[in-house]
Amino acid sequence: MKNLFKNIRYDLPASVVVFFVALPLCLGIALASGAPLFSGIISGVIGGIVAGALSGSQLGVSGPAAGLAVIVFGYIATIGSYQGFLVAVCIAGILQIIMGYLRLGSIAYYFPSSVIRGMLVGIGLMIIIKQIPHAVGYDNSVATDFEEFIDNGAITTLQETINNITPIAMIISLISIAILVIWDNFLMKKYKIFKLIQGPLVVVIFGILMSNFVDLADHQIVQIPVSENMSNFLDNFIFPDFEMLRNPQIYLMGAVLAIVASIETLLCVEATDKLDNLKRITPTNRELKAQGFGNLVSGLIGGLPITQVIVRSSANISFGAKSKNSAIFHGILLMICAIAIPNILNMIPYASLACILLVVGYKLANPKIFIKVFKLGREQFMPFLITIIGMLAFDLLKGVILGIMISIIFILINNFRNAYENIVDNQQKNSHLITLAEEVSFLNKGAILQVLKAIPENSNVIIDGSKSKIIDFDVYEILRDFQANAKSKNIQLTLKGITINKI
Repeated sequence: MKNLFKNIRYDLPASVVVFFVALPLCLGIALASGAPLFSGIISGVIGGIVAGALSGSQLGVSGPAAGLAVIVFGYIATIGSYQGFLVAVCIAGILQIIMGYLRLGSIAYYFPSSVIRGMLVGIGLMIIIKQIPHAVGYDNSVATDFEEFIDNGAITTLQETINNITPIAMIISLISIAILVIWDNFLMKKYKIFKLIQGPLVVVIFGILMSNFVDLADHQIVQIPVSENMSNFLDNFIFPDFEMLRNPQIYLMGAVLAIVASIETLLCVEATDKLDNLKRITPTNRELKAQGFGNLVSGLIGGLPITQVIVRSSANISFGAKSKNSAIFHGILLMICAIAIPNILNMIPYASLACILLVVGYKLANPKIFIKVFKLGREQFMPFLITIIGMLAFDLLKGVILGIMISIIFILINNFRNAYENIVDNQQKNSHLITLAEEVSFLNKGAILQVLKAIPENSNVIIDGSKSKIIDFDVYEILRDFQANAKSKNIQLTLKGITINKI
């Protein structure tokens, strides 16, 4: 309770921002998933209140994930009913809880920082690309992904977007961007009162006022189901059809949802912890349990599968949240507003919300980040860049996998180069000291073979393996052959820390 009041002046304003960011995302992801729109609201509420309360993450925010939309859409089509699909969501939740108790959350610590940085920038660029159509009043997305953008033809797609620009939406967007920039860079820095009233809230209020004075099409404003009474409101909840438990497919679907949702959550946890100014570390096993319980509850009452989501989490951090109370507050706001004031929410232009997301996207994909990572060298920059390209061309998971593969290649190259150290005595040119690394695998076989072949006749050679913890059998074979041929070349060989009978 003490921490609640201690941080409420930071968490409450941030939760309002996250609420306004989450609202259109919940509806949009439900639409993209082929699910009832209200299911997006349900999963947003569960992600905020249930997962938020159980989570050990102080700044992470959970809700329906765009990365799962394609999988969900396919599964609903395969099962043939949304009620049947909800059973898979429940199974996924149970499996995540089990994964948490099996302590599988530690997998998060094995993602390279360059890939995490690339993921953040990639998400920022994806946010920008996908929000531009809403900002200019054009209903359809520029493209579902970068690959489709290229296939359709960049010029054709951009021309179509330009032809469908709505002037009033553009005006709302330009003024909204100006408000956010001025608020963030000038007013908040000079006057304390502007820290209490966040720029995004002003942008939303401005958008509501504008929508009352100008004509906007239905697709240019938020659309939340409006219930006439509590009975109608409760009709929005859908319950799983547990008859589907007889279908073997449902278990495979649940397992896939659990794995993908867990990976996305752990990636987000790693990224969110890096953005935390206090550098707090989220207990990943507890996070898997929290997400699992959240998915179980969401599936039982008709919600989409949830993960911790970087878009909402980064917005939460950007606007000053200090604790997980912000995530919980945003879930409560979603629930209250869906019940009490859906008509007011349905006056918010998508252009206003798009501008809030554009600012979040820019903060994630700031050009300064490219320069900073580039200066760290190609071993950091290449996985970073490939992750971004992979995310734009395919999706988040494929981009991350490509980035990790590039990181592994650099690890193998470094392992190949650093298998040994060859010191030649300057006074006695025929004296060689070859010190093996701590781990010498079959990947180092070629490099060691080359250096041994280059040793001239009549040399004194010391091969020191005293610091080596692991020497692969293939390397032992090379040393054995070199020892056997040393006498014929009049080479005096000394082995240190290497057991003779092994070779």
